[in-house]
Amino acid sequence: MARSHFNRFCFLALIIIAINLGLNTVESVWPLPQKVAVSGERYRLDPAGLDLRYGGGDQDQDCVVLDAAFRRYYPLIFPDWVSGKPRLKIPKKGNTFSLVVTMDRGDCDGYPTAGSSERYQLNVSAGQALLHSETVWGALRGLETFSQLVYQDDYGTYFVNKTEIEDFPRFQYRGILLDTSRHYLPVKAILKTLDAMAYSKFNVFHWHIVDDPSFPYQSRTFPDLSSKGAYHPMSHIYTQSDVRRVIAHARLRGIRVVPEFDSPGHTQSWGKGQPNLLTPCYNGGTPSGTFGPINPASTLSYRFMRRFFEEVTSVFPDSYFHLGGDEVDFSCWKSNPDIRVFMQKMGFGQDYTKLESFYMENIVNITSAFNKTSIVWQDVFDYHERIPKDTVLHIWKGLPASYEVELSRITKAGHRVLLGAPWYINHIAYGQDWRLSYNVHPQNFSGTEEQKKLVIGGEVSMWGEYVDATNLSPRLWPRACAAAERLWSDENQTISANKALPRLQELRCRLLRRGVQAEPLKPGHCRNEYQGI
Repeated sequence: MARSHFNRFCFLALIIIAINLGLNTVESVWPLPQKVAVSGERYRLDPAGLDLRYGGGDQDQDCVVLDAAFRRYYPLIFPDWVSGKPRLKIPKKGNTFSLVVTMDRGDCDGYPTAGSSERYQLNVSAGQALLHSETVWGALRGLETFSQLVYQDDYGTYFVNKTEIEDFPRFQYRGILLDTSRHYLPVKAILKTLDAMAYSKFNVFHWHIVDDPSFPYQSRTFPDLSSKGAYHPMSHIYTQSDVRRVIAHARLRGIRVVPEFDSPGHTQSWGKGQPNLLTPCYNGGTPSGTFGPINPASTLSYRFMRRFFEEVTSVFPDSYFHLGGDEVDFSCWKSNPDIRVFMQKMGFGQDYTKLESFYMENIVNITSAFNKTSIVWQDVFDYHERIPKDTVLHIWKGLPASYEVELSRITKAGHRVLLGAPWYINHIAYGQDWRLSYNVHPQNFSGTEEQKKLVIGGEVSMWGEYVDATNLSPRLWPRACAAAERLWSDENQTISANKALPRLQELRCRLLRRGVQAEPLKPGHCRNEYQGI
C-alpha cells in the first residue's frame, strides 16, 4: 500500500513539475488523464517516418476499427504534412518512430456498449510509443491522447515528450444530445459533431430525433410519419441509409448512438402521419379540432407503438433506448370524455399522473420485450411510476440544490442515473460560462457510496429551438468540453477552472485546426486560425 501511495505521489509530482515547466504535452491533453508522468526529454517526429502498427501476433492484425483510426489520425497528428499517408510498414531509412498498439481483445466486429472498457496505457520513449488497451475502444482513446501529445516548435518541427499515462474514464456514460426536430441538422453536421466528440472522448450520441415540430425519421413501417410530419418529405428527413451512416461513423469513433422517441407528450408531429394516435381535445362537450398527447386509453396506441418500436429497436443496435416521458400537458386528457371514463374505470380518480404512469409502464414493457434498457426523463420517477429496476433515470430539472435532492431520491430507490440538468448549454451567457459546467460535481449529494455508484454519467444537451447547422459548432465547442473533462477525469486533479483554462485554450485551437468552428474563450489568438470561412 505504501508503494502504491508513493507511485501516485510521483505521478502527481511529475504533473505539477511538467505544468510549471510549461511543457506543451501536459498543457494540450484534454480531458486530463487519470495518471500522467511527463519528462522534459523530447523526441523529433518525422511525418515520413511514423509507423502506426499492431503489436502481437498476426491474429491481432485484422481490426477494421483500428485500421480506420490509423488512417484518420495520421493527418490529425501531422496536419501540415498534407502529402503524407500513414505508413503501415517500418521505413527502412530516416528518423523512424513507431506507435505500436496491442489489445487484450479487439471487439472489432461489434459496437461499443455500456460495459465496454475504455482503459488504456500509453508509454512514449525514444523511437516508439506503446499503446495497450483492453479493447479497441480504449485504443481509440489512447490514439486521441497520443495525437494531442504531439506538438510543433516555432519552425514547424514535430515533437513528442517522454510520457507515461494510465487512463480510464471516471463515468461510463458521457453524452451529447442533439435535437433534430426543432431544426433539421444535415447529416454532415451530425458527422462533424461526432468527430469533435471523439476529440474530447465523449462516447454517447443521444439523438433526440423527433419532437412536436417535425418528424424527420423515415420509417419503413409507417412512411407517412415523415412524409406528413417532417418539415419537407424529401429534403428534411433522415433516410434509413442516413441513419446507418451516422451509426457507422459513430462506431468507428467508439461512440454509441442512443435514439430518443419521446412520448406521450412532444408528439404533435406524430399525429400528422398516424391518425387516431393523439388525444382529441374538447371545448366543453365539442371537439376543438386540436390534439394533445398520445391517447393512453386506446389499445390502438399501444399496437402502433409496439410495431413502431419493433422497427426502430432493430435499426439502432445500442442496448439503451430513450423513451422520454417528460412535460406531459394533462389539459387535453382532462377535456376528453373518453379519457375521463377510462380514468374512472381504472380507479385513477382525478390524478392524471397515474394515467401517464399507466402509459409509461406499458411503453417500458414494450421496449423490454425487445431487449432494450429504457432511459426515461425524471418525470417518470417523480410520478411514482412502476418501472423496472434497470430503467435509467435522466435528470434534467433544476439548480444544484434541486437536482442533488433528486439524485439522492432516485439512487436511494435503486435506479441508475444520468445527470443532465447542469449541462443544458443551449442556454448561453456572456463571458466564460463553461466554468459553470466545469464546476459541476455529479456525486455531490446526500447518499451512500453505493448510491453514488449508481450515477453512471452525464450528458450535455443542445436543444434546437435556436440552433441549426449555422451555429451548432460554435455554440457546442469548446463549451461542451468542460463537461467532457468532468465526466472523464479525476475530480480531485481537475478542481480548478483557472488551471484548466490554458489546456482548454489549447484544445480550442486544436479544434480550429481540425476544422471545428469552436468559439473563443477570451481575447487572444490561435497560431492556426480557422480557415473555413
